[in-house]
Amino acid sequence: MAGIAEHERQQEVLRLLDVDGRVSVTDLVRRFGVTAVTIRKDLEVLERRHLLARVRGGAVTADGADEGAFEMRLRHGTAAKAAIARAAAALVPDGAAIALDCSTTCYHLAHELRGRRSLIVVTNGLRAAELLSDSGVTVVLPGGTLRRSSWSVVGDIGDVVVSRGRLTMGFFGIRGLSREHGLMELSVEETTVKRRLAAACVDVYGLFDSSKIGRFALHSFVPAQRITGLFTDDAAEPDALGGFAEQGVKIHRVPVDHTHETSA
Repeated sequence: MAGIAEHERQQEVLRLLDVDGRVSVTDLVRRFGVTAVTIRKDLEVLERRHLLARVRGGAVTADGADEGAFEMRLRHGTAAKAAIARAAAALVPDGAAIALDCSTTCYHLAHELRGRRSLIVVTNGLRAAELLSDSGVTVVLPGGTLRRSSWSVVGDIGDVVVSRGRLTMGFFGIRGLSREHGLMELSVEETTVKRRLAAACVDVYGLFDSSKIGRFALHSFVPAQRITGLFTDDAAEPDALGGFAEQGVKIHRVPVDHTHETSA
């Protein structure tokens, strides 16, 4: 990847952080074919924007990242996310009441749902809410605090959703997946909201591209026995999801056309 522009190099650093949670100066020098001084300057710029935190020898993700973090994730893996969203949208009938979280895959799902009639969407995702707001869909936003890294509303929303009746289904992006712990997140704030939203749903679906399989996460927001189905792309190894299938979870491995893939 030698010779790419500064902006593209920094976006790639953020993409690598999103996947692995940590980058090293040595690996970045090798990847980009630039000097260590150049890489350290890149990391310094990104740290000033609160997009990462520098540590000895490299950098790690920063929970307080600004809006650029969401936009960067939105551009990563677009073909897989769009395909997963189209497949999941087929489950949603007109007149349903559903939950969407603030994930970028659910943002793609919101695109697919704009034509639905009499649809009610409860979401903590500001981008999804904005997208649906002029489409005839009734959008419900729970209260909370703005989290700029994901353009979401977070915090303990209490029983504000559950006390108003059951939602037909909920769709959730994930940070990680565990047969023992189910759908998982890294942020405590996101976990709290997702738990509340999922608790209000009759059926719960996890949406994720295959890169999420095997990734580290800390907090479960939907236990394995509560998962109705999982939607991922066809690069996911069947054996990696076999344990869920054995528990009765419906696995959807969606074919992906990478012809028009957007680079991260």
